[in-house]
Amino acid sequence: MNNDPNSFVVTYSPAYTLVPTYECFNRCTYCNFRTDIGQSPWLSLTAAREKLQQLQHQGITEILILSGEVHPHSPQRKSWFQRIYDICELALSMGFFPHTNAGPLSQEEMERLKQVNVSMGLMLEQLTPKLLDSVHRHAPSKNPQLRLQQLQWAGELKIPFTTGILLGIGETEQDCRDSLEMIASIHQQWGHIQEVILQPHSPGHQQLFDAPAFKLQQLPKVVEIARQILPSSINIQIPPNLVAHPAILLECIQAGARDLGGIGPVDEVNPDYPHPHPAILKKLLEPAGWQLVPRLPVYPQYYNWLPFSLKI
Repeated sequence: MNNDPNSFVVTYSPAYTLVPTYECFNRCTYCNFRTDIGQSPWLSLTAAREKLQQLQHQGITEILILSGEVHPHSPQRKSWFQRIYDICELALSMGFFPHTNAGPLSQEEMERLKQVNVSMGLMLEQLTPKLLDSVHRHAPSKNPQLRLQQLQWAGELKIPFTTGILLGIGETEQDCRDSLEMIASIHQQWGHIQEVILQPHSPGHQQLFDAPAFKLQQLPKVVEIARQILPSSINIQIPPNLVAHPAILLECIQAGARDLGGIGPVDEVNPDYPHPHPAILKKLLEPAGWQLVPRLPVYPQYYNWLPFSLKI
């Protein structure tokens, strides 16, 4: 460890996830989130308001709006986007900080959502196009170039952004390096990427992908590689519910991971893996010399990027 006091701090965001719809036109074989079109009622504004009212005195700061994707040319696209916008606007009006991750968006959609979000996100997953022949064969919006375009637009629009890579879905170590180097390159141009998530594949009950979980013993090495490649201004995030071995979690932190992401009642992307309570994480981290500190979904260096109405 160095003498920087921030080196002893690990952050997390007290969060709750609202899902406008689980319906998604993609069929990623490792997905444990999606439902078929017509199989999931959309979240109404009334239901969203009721849930947000319940959360107002529970210490929640971030509302993650996480949605299945409607095809860009679907007649439902406009109403789907408006529902997301309205939920963000509602959450903001009730004192929460919205963060939206709803798949690739048009530049116009991103510009509009900036008005009601403090930050946004989209996983790059992996840069290699070879996954379009395997796990992403039936997932058109997982085209790496589409996702890179989102990162570029987010920079142009000055949107504080979270991205990341998936591990254990058929990539090589060089694929990971290439993906991280591309993220670093885009950030160096715009300076807008707050966090990079390193998410290990963790099998769930709904997926079709017949592959074992990512070997967690390899995760500290990936963290180390990411810390070498990414600018120091980008925080490395690991999801503690997917790193069930305390010793490995501590190794990842020692290797350079300093954030544990949004922690709430349910991980909607990995529902088979409940989030540990922050109190449990504190008991793990403090004896090892680490302080667990809550944070907002927008980092302080980006406060002056926010529209006037979102000023903190």
